[in-house]
Amino acid sequence: MNSPFVRSANNPIIAAGDLPYRAHAAFNPGATRQGDEVALLVRVEGFRGQSHFAVARSVDGEHDWRFDSTPALEGDVARHPEDAWGIEDPRVVYLPELGRYAVTFTSYSEHGPLVSLALTDDLVTFERLGPVCPPDDKDAALFPRRFGGDWLMLHRPYGGGPANIMLSRSRDLRHWSEPELVLPARDGGWWDAGKVGLGPPPLETSAGWLLLYHGVRLTASGALYRSGLALLDLDDPTRVIARTDDWHLGPETDYERTGDVPNVVFPSGWVLDPSGERVFVYYGAADTVIGLATASLADLLATLDVSAAA
Repeated sequence: MNSPFVRSANNPIIAAGDLPYRAHAAFNPGATRQGDEVALLVRVEGFRGQSHFAVARSVDGEHDWRFDSTPALEGDVARHPEDAWGIEDPRVVYLPELGRYAVTFTSYSEHGPLVSLALTDDLVTFERLGPVCPPDDKDAALFPRRFGGDWLMLHRPYGGGPANIMLSRSRDLRHWSEPELVLPARDGGWWDAGKVGLGPPPLETSAGWLLLYHGVRLTASGALYRSGLALLDLDDPTRVIARTDDWHLGPETDYERTGDVPNVVFPSGWVLDPSGERVFVYYGAADTVIGLATASLADLLATLDVSAAA
């Protein structure tokens, strides 16, 4: 298909066998730059069936990944009963105002998945702020700066009807407002009808906040997870400037079509290269391994019919 994304020839770039300890699967990573390296906060599923997070680092963001010797963050049911079934799918955003990284992730509670938030200076020690949204909610990430004094967070509440990307506001990162609609799932036979969710955190560009989001299509063989692009207004992120009609990253290769959950491409982290011109997208493939796809930032914006210099 005609897509702005190019898969790495080294895919999958990370698998469970790359961990320094025994693990079943490694997928759905958050991503950030940490000094001169790219750091991934990887969802790792163990043989008990629950997930935790581990940190992998690479100088070029593609090769020679080095894992820390122990998990970075594990479920802590004694202090956080919402972690009853593990923690999943982190997104990482650096907050310059605080000089810290914000990590939003899914805690899988007895009552369903919910959004939890933690802060960290180094991706080694985490200050957990607890749940910030009630169940059923996931796919959350913060914007890296305040708007009118408020922190903003995109997330995906689900009440049994269409699952849409929503926005909530907070002054203190602990108490969040009722969600406002940002990007609805479409109706009918679209690839993103019925359920959409945020992929990586919003990426600030001169044209607006760039989103890579997933849509879920239910088929006779199960769910298909594919991703498209949208652009939000720089000053009012509840306003959608543009949205692609087509999906641009979906399961095509064997490692994306075959695994614990077949036919899933789930982007959850991205970083810009040092030039600021190329985007590195990290995604879970079939809930089993991690893939990398790259794209020109200008090409992504052109796909949305806007210019990088807009």
